[in-house]
Formats: sequence, structure tokens, C-alpha cells
Amino acid sequence: MGTLARFSRRLHYTCKTFLSPLQAFLLAETRKEGVCFDVRASLSTTSRSYDTASGSDETGKQPNLSIIKTAETPLLKQLQARIKFSGPLTVYDYMKEGLINPLSGYYAAGQDMFGTKGDYVTSPEISQMFGEMVGVWIFNEWYKLGSLKPLQLVEFGPGRGTLMQDILRVLKQLGVKGRDLSIHFVEVSPELSQNQEERLCGSSQPYTETSDEGDFYKKNTTTGGTPVFWYRHLSSVPKRFSVFVAHEFFDVLPVHILRKTKDGWRELLVDVDEGDGPHHLRYVLSRTETPAAKLFVEPEETRDEVEVSPDGAVLCKDIAKRIEDNGGLALIMDYGHDGKLTDTFRAFKNHKQHHPLCEPGTADLTADVDFAYLKKQVQEDLITYGPVTQSFFLQNMGIEARLATLLKNSKPEEQKNLISAYKMLTDRHQMGERFKFLALFPGVVKNFLIKYPPAGFYRDFDE
Repeated sequence: MGTLARFSRRLHYTCKTFLSPLQAFLLAETRKEGVCFDVRASLSTTSRSYDTASGSDETGKQPNLSIIKTAETPLLKQLQARIKFSGPLTVYDYMKEGLINPLSGYYAAGQDMFGTKGDYVTSPEISQMFGEMVGVWIFNEWYKLGSLKPLQLVEFGPGRGTLMQDILRVLKQLGVKGRDLSIHFVEVSPELSQNQEERLCGSSQPYTETSDEGDFYKKNTTTGGTPVFWYRHLSSVPKRFSVFVAHEFFDVLPVHILRKTKDGWRELLVDVDEGDGPHHLRYVLSRTETPAAKLFVEPEETRDEVEVSPDGAVLCKDIAKRIEDNGGLALIMDYGHDGKLTDTFRAFKNHKQHHPLCEPGTADLTADVDFAYLKKQVQEDLITYGPVTQSFFLQNMGIEARLATLLKNSKPEEQKNLISAYKMLTDRHQMGERFKFLALFPGVVKNFLIKYPPAGFYRDFDE
């Protein structure tokens, strides 16, 4: 990083935020798509009731034939058989099976889960302004660190490709296009990878299994001439300077749920329910301390219940090592908290909260991200900023200026949608407060960041 002094002189006017790229972008046209409502704005959680700790599949109740239980699904039958053979599942295993079971999981079903016809709406789907502000942030921080080309953009779980589409439009407007950059998607869903390919490249190629898990399983070129690759694992992505983007990715990584009792920490498990419960599954508590309770509960923990994502911790450490070894930065955006909330495990179906144990495999399962836990995984190697609220980030990136420009160039009905989308993204009662942003930078640029902190975040950083 010996060249940082040169870049600091060149960018002395960016000490607070780098808004000149935004000003250059303000004349871009609006994306002509309808504004969708956000179902995750309803963030009250469904409180869990606990049955007596069992550690087995025996409920101790006689089945009541008059009770009408919720529908059985193919995944439910698999889970029942597994539980009866080996005992109750951890929520971690239940969540993992519910989302990515290759035959009956939520992401294997092939349906479009986004938008008004799906189960939920994400910020990029609500308005192009969200992705544009993220795109400006990426350009800003990449430029400050030397603007190495080609810029490698790595996105985890890119959905329908909407966020990347908006980011690419911003970068093109700012002069970064074609083979100045490359796109690398970490995506396990064949159906979603096809959607992403059609959106960015104009057409899609058939999905084919590769014999070498170390390679991409699909490649194409965007309509703007940028190469794009698809991978199943981060380990397959080339190791070079990268900007890592994760939007609503960490919240679907499975969690262990641990509860404090008079006998110590116990783990929440999922058991069969052959009794009077409305579903075919029920929650129980482990009889004894589980390995997860021993490994993941900190001695200083003050909450009565914690949700821990070991996969999230591993991924953060992998990203940190890449940033330290090869250079780069990361932006994590998700529903979450700073190590204070509990009872956030929930499901969404048809834009409504859905009981997580009801009809497994048919609903999105999610748990709020514990950003304090993620920061703890990388604090020895990286500089972290945040988490800050989505409202704070977007406002400081200049979303109001962008909105004003879009309103000037829009028809009355479009203006109504733009204002509605803006409020949805920034209002504290909708997505503005519960959605958070966390940025990761290599430790070697600490002194540079003190002078030129990242746009959209507080000046003070966390070591």
C-alpha cells in the first residue's frame, strides 16, 4: 500500500463522502419497473412456545383425531423419518434442510420467490435507488484504494441479479465497463442462476454439472461486455483483489438457537408432533448441554437466548483472509442487530409471516444477523465500519439528491411510486432501521481510513 499517499493527495477532497460520482450519475434514466411493497417491513416475530424437554420423538400424548393439522409436504416426510431414526434435529439442521435440500428444499422448488407474486421483496426490487447507492459506494472505495483493474466483483446469493444490474449501470456511467471488471456469483440455485444470466446477459445457457468442483459451473458475458461466472463455493472464486457484496445472504445461513435454563444452556430442537399441535413438528429443548451450547455461548453472554450462525462465522473469516492476502473490501447488508436481539427465527410465505414449522420446504426461513458476532470473527485482521442503519447509509450516500433527479424526469404516477419506494427504504418503521450495513477493510489501510473514512458510515471505526 505504498501508493496510498499518492491516492490520498489525489482524493483529498473526499474526506467525508465521495459524492462527485453520484453527481455524475444523477442524469441516468430510471429503471422502468413497478415499485413493489416490502413484506419484511412487518418485523414482529412469532414467539415460540416450548414443549417439555424430551430428547426423543415421544410426545407422551395421545393423538386427537379431531385436530386438523397443516398440510404434509415431501420434505416433512423426510424430516419425520430422520427424526424417528436419529432423534430431534437442531434448528441449524432443520433450517438447512428447509432451504437447500436438493429435492424438496425451498430453493430447489424452482419458483420465483421475489416480487409481488413471490414470498418477499428485497430492497433492490423495491427501487433502483438502492442498488445505485451501493454502486456509488463500491466505485468510491475501490477508487480510493487504487482502482485496480480489472475490478473483481463477488456477490453472494445474487437473487434475480437486480442489485448487480443496478451496480453495473452506475459503474458504466462512471467509466468502468466491459472488461474493466468481472462478475463472480456464488449461487447454489440452478433456477436463480438462469434468472441472473437472462437479466444480465440477455439469454441463458443450459445448466450443466461440472466434473471439477474447483471451477465455475457457468460463464457468459453481459450485454455490456463484462465476463460473468457462477460458482457453488467461494473457494472456487479466483483469489485476487475483490469487492465482496452480500445482500440478504447471511440471514438465510442456518443458526443454532440456545436458551438459558435453570440447569444451564440448552439447545432448541425440532421434534415430531403426534399430539394435538397444529403442525406435524414441534419445538423441544435438549435435555443436556449440546456441543453447540458448549462452543458458541460466550461466558459474558447476558441474553436468555442466542442465535448463532457458525456458517456465517466461517464465511466472514474466509472473506477476511482473502482481503488480507489479496486486497479488497466487503459490504454486508442484511436484517440484523448488534448482538442484542433474540427470537428472530421466522418464515415468510406469500408476503406474510409463516410459522417456521408449518409445511417445511414451502417458505423462506430466516434469522436476523448478529453483526456483533460477525465483527468478532474478523476484528484481529480487518477494520470494520458499522453496522449502521440502511436509512443512515442511503441518506449519507445521497439518495435524496438521486430521488430529486428521478422525480424531475418522471411522470406523475412514476413520481408516486418513487416517493413510496424512498419511504420504504428509509423510514424507521419500515426498512430504514432494521436493515443494517457493515463494511470490512484490510487492516493495512487503517491510517488511510482515519483520514478518508468510507462513504455512508460514521467517521469512527471499530478496531
